[in-house]
Amino acid sequence: MAVTPPASGTTDTDSSNRLLLWWLHGDRWWLLFFAVVALVVGLITLVPEPYADIWHFLDGALIKDNRLANGIAVTLAITGTSFVCILIVGIVGGLARVSHSKVISGAASLYVEVVRGIPVLVWLLWIWYALPQVLNIVGETTANFAPGLGQSIMDIKLDPFVAAVIGFTVAYGAYMTEVFRAGIQSIPRGQMEAARSLGMGYLQSMRYVILPQAVRVILPPIGNEFVTLLKDSSLVSVLAVSDLTRRGREYVARSFLSFDTFTMVAMIYLIMTLFFTRLFSYLERRLAVEKR
Repeated sequence: MAVTPPASGTTDTDSSNRLLLWWLHGDRWWLLFFAVVALVVGLITLVPEPYADIWHFLDGALIKDNRLANGIAVTLAITGTSFVCILIVGIVGGLARVSHSKVISGAASLYVEVVRGIPVLVWLLWIWYALPQVLNIVGETTANFAPGLGQSIMDIKLDPFVAAVIGFTVAYGAYMTEVFRAGIQSIPRGQMEAARSLGMGYLQSMRYVILPQAVRVILPPIGNEFVTLLKDSSLVSVLAVSDLTRRGREYVARSFLSFDTFTMVAMIYLIMTLFFTRLFSYLERRLAVEKR
């Protein structure tokens, strides 16, 4: 039986209970999310040594080399920034993959095949260590005919945060390209033909007809890519980025409490992934209802 939103005339307690049931209706995995949150809060409250200290260290707004060292905030910032860039690359790449131009389609296919064959960690390390050398070579070559521009290129210094975002964008952009390509190709050809018959151009047809329908199809894999990216953001610790994982390693280095620290780190990651997984599931259900 479907649970409806609370009606007027009920008590505050009844309204709260019915609202909670309505919110949880169709997705009981929210209970696991609240259970993990309760476990973390319980550990911090009942066992403050060391769990409260670990929490404050991981979530502490410390200033380190003029950069915020809040592990949770840095993790979410890298994930969110990278995901926006990945979506842009995915849309452009997906449109290129279904392009009628063999040159454009071939270039997009080459990008996908090459990038997907290299691990994400290798891309992060390449961007951080090898890309500056490439920029230096390009700058020296450019300086032969444009000294000012060449020097500007050689003076580019990558920030660890920027390098992480670039690395994730390059690596995950290939996967997102395939997600959008599959979504676009899942829409019947008649939709494009109908849009073109109404006088729309190719890009207009994609923007107003094809892509809005494709989003309903690709929302679940997009959610999976976001959650995977959130977990893989722990890889940026190798670039000296003070994310959640690196802050945990720093705490272990000073306290030697490996079990307690990484248990707390694991549960925080679990809370974040459960929350965003449930959020995408909710959006998926809403889109399904709107479609019906």
